[in-house]
Amino acid sequence: MDIFRKCYEWEEAKSAIRRGVYPYFRALEGTEGTEVWFEGRKILMIGSNNYLGLTTHPKVKAAAALGLEKYGPSCTGSRFLNGTLSIHHELEEKLAAFMGKEKALVFSTGMQTNLGAISALVGRNDLVIVDKDDHASIVDACRLSLGETKRFVHGDLDQLDRILGKLESDQGALVVVDGVFSMGGDIVDLPKLVKVCKKHGARLYVDDAHSLGVLGKGRGTAAHFGLQKDVDITMGTFSKSFASLGGFVAGDADVIDWIKHFARSFIFSASLPAPNTMAAMAALEVMETEPEHVERLWDNAHYMLKGLKDLGFNTGATETPIIPIIIGDDELCFNLWKELFDAGLYTNPVVAPAVPQGMALLRTSYMATHTREQLTRALEIFESVGSRLGIIGARAEALAL
Repeated sequence: MDIFRKCYEWEEAKSAIRRGVYPYFRALEGTEGTEVWFEGRKILMIGSNNYLGLTTHPKVKAAAALGLEKYGPSCTGSRFLNGTLSIHHELEEKLAAFMGKEKALVFSTGMQTNLGAISALVGRNDLVIVDKDDHASIVDACRLSLGETKRFVHGDLDQLDRILGKLESDQGALVVVDGVFSMGGDIVDLPKLVKVCKKHGARLYVDDAHSLGVLGKGRGTAAHFGLQKDVDITMGTFSKSFASLGGFVAGDADVIDWIKHFARSFIFSASLPAPNTMAAMAALEVMETEPEHVERLWDNAHYMLKGLKDLGFNTGATETPIIPIIIGDDELCFNLWKELFDAGLYTNPVVAPAVPQGMALLRTSYMATHTREQLTRALEIFESVGSRLGIIGARAEALAL
C-alpha cells in the first residue's frame, strides 16, 4: 500500500477547481485594508480579521518599518537561546499591564501559542475540557497534551458542570474556551463559566483571539464582563486586531514561567521577528489611546447585522462583528460565495468539519475602517445575489412552503 495513494486519489479540490467554485488560496495582488485587488479588479473585503483596520494605520506601519531597519527581518533563533530581544520583553510587560495580569509571554504565531501553552499545562493525570466549537489550535493542543480530553456541547455549561463533577480528587482540570467563537460570532457565557469552574476548582483558559480589540473596550472577554481576576489565563493573537503576526498568553507569573520553560512550540521555534513585534506594540498603543476605532467597529457591525437580518438572511446567534450567513447546503454555500465574489464581494465559505455537517455558512466580518458607503454597497450585492439564488425574498418563501 503506497502511503501517497490517498493523495493521488483525492479529487474534491480538483473537481471544485474544474467547476469554478474553488474558494481557497486566492492570491491577492494588493490590499488597502477594506478593499483588495484580484486579477486586476477591486473587491470589497468583508472576510478579514483586521477588525480595527490597523494594518493601514500609519503608526503601525511606521513601527514595523523601524523594526526592520533596526533589527532586520529575523532573529534567527529561539527565544530560549539567541532569539530574545529587549523589545520582546517590552511588549510582554505592556501586554501584561493591558490584560491586568502579572506576566505575559509572546509566541511566534497564535497556533503555536495554544499548542505550546495548553500542552505544557496538561500533564498525565490531568483533564482538559473544551467547548466543541473551540478553535482547531485548541483541539490540536489537547491532542499533544499527555492528559485526558473531554468535550462539551457548544455553550452547554450544565454538561461541563456534570463532567467536572466526576473529577477525581487527585486530577487537575483546565477548561479551555473561545471568548468569541470564530465561526458563529457568539460570546461565551463567562459569568456562568466562572461559577462552574470555581465550584469544582478547575482553572480557566480563555482564547481571546477574536475578542481583543473588539470586546471590553478592546481588552477582551474578561474585561467585557468585569471578570479579569477570575480568568486564570488569557490567550491572544496579533494576526487580527493587532495587525501583525504572533500570539501571547497572560496570567500569574509562576504559571507563565512554567509555560516559558516547557512549551515546546515556544522553545523550538524561531522568535517573533522585530517588525512584527514592533507593529504589535504600536497596535497596542493605538488601542489604548484611540478608542474611536473600537466604537466605529461596533457601529459598522450593528449596521450590517440589522441590514442582513432585514434582508432575510439567517445570521445565527452572533453578537459581534463576526456575522455568519447560515446556508446549510454545501453546494448552495459555494455557489453563493462565487456569485458574491464575481459581484465584487469577498466572503469566506465554511463547511464541515469547520462547522457541523449541514451547517455550511459564509463567514463575514467587519472593520472599523469600512465606510458606510462600502457597507451599503455590500448589502445591495447581498440582496441581489441572495434573491437570485432563492436564499432570500419571495422565491425563498415559496421554497420554504
